[in-house]
Amino acid sequence: MKLYFAPLEGITTYTYRNAHSEMFGECDKYFSPFITPTANEKISLKSLRDILPEKNKTNLVVQALCNDTEAFWGFSEKVKDLGYNEINLNFGCPSGTVVKKMRGAGALRDIDSLDRFLDGIFLKTDMTISVKTRTGFYSHDEFDEILSIYNKYPISELIVHPRTREEYYNNLPNEESFGKAYSGAKTKLSFNGNVYSAKDYERIIQKYDRLDSVMIGRGAIKNPAIFREIRGGKPLATKELVDFSNLLEERYLKVLGSEIYTLHKLKEIWMYMVQNFPEEKKILKAVKKANRLCDLNSAIGCLSEL
Repeated sequence: MKLYFAPLEGITTYTYRNAHSEMFGECDKYFSPFITPTANEKISLKSLRDILPEKNKTNLVVQALCNDTEAFWGFSEKVKDLGYNEINLNFGCPSGTVVKKMRGAGALRDIDSLDRFLDGIFLKTDMTISVKTRTGFYSHDEFDEILSIYNKYPISELIVHPRTREEYYNNLPNEESFGKAYSGAKTKLSFNGNVYSAKDYERIIQKYDRLDSVMIGRGAIKNPAIFREIRGGKPLATKELVDFSNLLEERYLKVLGSEIYTLHKLKEIWMYMVQNFPEEKKILKAVKKANRLCDLNSAIGCLSEL
């Protein structure tokens, strides 16, 4: 079973991915936060900075947020020139600004346009194309038709997050709709959604024993050792989280050149990692209130042993 690290915009940049790979690893693929190519906008090096090969020391898959065939063709050539052979199409992002432009989960609102887009891509591209999708825009009942569209094309892998766009990240993943993919998808299948522990993972693979992979996002930010634990390794230790934070601090300071920006990055990550300590409400409050790196480090230095 392969394990994937899902992208989280603003968090899983190359700085984070490289540090995670060095300290924890055990992950088969990392996925970049989406890049949005458009037909009338030249793809700049700034847009591609996060995926430049010289900055990445992991097995990286580039993710695109796109609904325009010509824009995709131009983007795929840029990505291929950088040495990548796979692009993951994001039909899952529920953000209002994204959906308004019929991208991400918004693409699921117009099945005919989705079909034309995929048809245009596969007429020309020689890249490997995988898809990350939700199971509907308004309702899970939409997934039968969505899946029939995906099954028309040589998609290399279908990563299914079984929520609708309207659910955002609320409710539990709908395993009835995932079951439709499990029984009906004509390509390799990956499960994504609410995997926060090795126990969650085991439950999923026991129920769906023909899965090719499991993708973990927020659960891996909370517990960066989750991939190791799934593979039978030692459980996460408090010292590891602190050491990981210190490593990220060192690297963010170099990349960002700012203590305040580094602090904001680390606080965002610690909002996930502090969930490992549900009783430490005072420390959570201290992390939220930290105005300097030394304040943050003082707070996390008081965490109890896991």
